[in-house]
Amino acid sequence: MENVKITTEFITLQQLLKTTDVIQSGGMVKWYLAEHEVLVNGEHETRRGKKLYAGDVVSIPDIGEFKVTTE
Repeated sequence: MENVKITTEFITLQQLLKTTDVIQSGGMVKWYLAEHEVLVNGEHETRRGKKLYAGDVVSIPDIGEFKVTTE
């Protein structure tokens, strides 16, 4: 599991996907979420603006898991 450190209260799912190089640009996120399974804390998520807080875990099959941290 890879940690994604944030210095703000939250990060959006779109920002996390871009930060971790899962997608190359923000314009790809809508397509990516429609075509691939993305789980946030074990639940399927399709909202690119979903707010992720410290402790949240994003799982993408065949890519990996990312945990949002403030440390």
